[in-house]
Amino acid sequence: MSGKTDYDVIIAGAGLAGMTSAAMAAKGGASVLLVDRNDEINVGKKTVWGWSCGDAVAASHIAFLEKHLNTKFDKPELDLKVDGVLALSPDLQAKYPFDGDGYSLDRPSFERKLLKLAKGYKIDYMHNFDVSGPVVEDGFVCGINGKDMDGKQVTFRSKIVIDALGVSTVIRRNLPENPFVDRSVDIDDIESTGRYIYSFELEREDEKYYDPKYALIHLNNDLAPGGYGWVFPKSGNRVNIGLGVQKRSLDIRNKKFGKNDNLQKLIDDYVKWIPIFKNLKLDEKDNNGKGIWSVPVRRQMESLVFNGYMGAGDSMTMPNPISAGGIGPALIAGILAGNVAAKAVHGGDVSVSGLWKYNLDFNVEYGSKMAGMEAFRIYLQSLSNEILNYGMKNFLTRKEASDLTVGLIPELSIADKAKLILKGMKNITAFSNLVFTVKKMKELNEVYMNYPKSAKDFAPFKTRVVHEIESIKERFPPASA
Repeated sequence: MSGKTDYDVIIAGAGLAGMTSAAMAAKGGASVLLVDRNDEINVGKKTVWGWSCGDAVAASHIAFLEKHLNTKFDKPELDLKVDGVLALSPDLQAKYPFDGDGYSLDRPSFERKLLKLAKGYKIDYMHNFDVSGPVVEDGFVCGINGKDMDGKQVTFRSKIVIDALGVSTVIRRNLPENPFVDRSVDIDDIESTGRYIYSFELEREDEKYYDPKYALIHLNNDLAPGGYGWVFPKSGNRVNIGLGVQKRSLDIRNKKFGKNDNLQKLIDDYVKWIPIFKNLKLDEKDNNGKGIWSVPVRRQMESLVFNGYMGAGDSMTMPNPISAGGIGPALIAGILAGNVAAKAVHGGDVSVSGLWKYNLDFNVEYGSKMAGMEAFRIYLQSLSNEILNYGMKNFLTRKEASDLTVGLIPELSIADKAKLILKGMKNITAFSNLVFTVKKMKELNEVYMNYPKSAKDFAPFKTRVVHEIESIKERFPPASA
């Protein structure tokens, strides 16, 4: 630390979004302070347990990062190359591919490399710093308050604050009331998730439960109500096994079966449900063998900026609404936020209008399809296991399913699929609802393709998006199991 208390840009949170935005802002010539609650060896650690995450990221997102930071990633941070993600039906008889090739990360190593890169751009970095909130003056965010490693109350000032503190961030939640950035996130739009990293031996091979070349997702409302379980391979006979649930769906499932299961019980039951592993042992490298955390699964905030304020990663609800994958959008957002922040500082305009380009850039690079994918996630959460089993075999081709999971819109009609959906009114209704959902996805994609070019045109855009999503939620309440 240099002893300075005044910066062009302050980044709160040294996770993926925070470190990439720090590197890019400094690369663009801004003076940058990056603060993090962890000590340096544990930079980017999400919870007291570790870097709790599925660790999967698309190869295209790593390529985006390499291009903009002029670097290359390899082992150990890119732990294992995988050929993609496969989603399986509850009865394990149908399998849909989505995403392309990618990597299973060694998350602690990846975070440490990002910090080294950011430091290479001459940022100031303060570890063991607890942010308590933003400094707000005259309707602008102009710094942060917090406690340093000695417990001393400290204020740092800046022209821009980039909020990368995660979904429960104290900065976004303490913004002044404003029409741009929502200060809270609906609990129904949050998944409670957790995972283990194990070393293992295979009792037998069965690609429905474990595939060394693919990340597997198990859709099953008994095992993971409102979410899914995952089995993601890692190098050296290790595996990341985890599960995510929606609280309301879990409450409905527990009431139906007369149970009182919580997330930890579900995770442990899921591990036991997988029949092919033996001699499972926690991999405690970096004390990262077990973790629980919360992930937002809605579209990104309609606006990512306010006066003097930008957000990136989970703080702006950026994870993919279907897969809950947050690594890729965090990396993309960090690059874009840091770039726009540096230019706004040099241009002398850090108002909403001066930062608006970040909204436009993120919409182009990642965000334009997220509201449509949220609509599809809401529909999926309304389906019982029975309908999921039937629908995954009959409603969609593999290509149609793959397109939907990345926000592309196939042409669906009841007439085209009539021969496949004649077995019962439940199936006809479910397919009709799918056609409705796909229509809404197309409409939302079109709304985002016309994202407002300036802040003055924002209000009707946000009203339309919120109305559409709320109407879809009303039509599709969570399944009972």
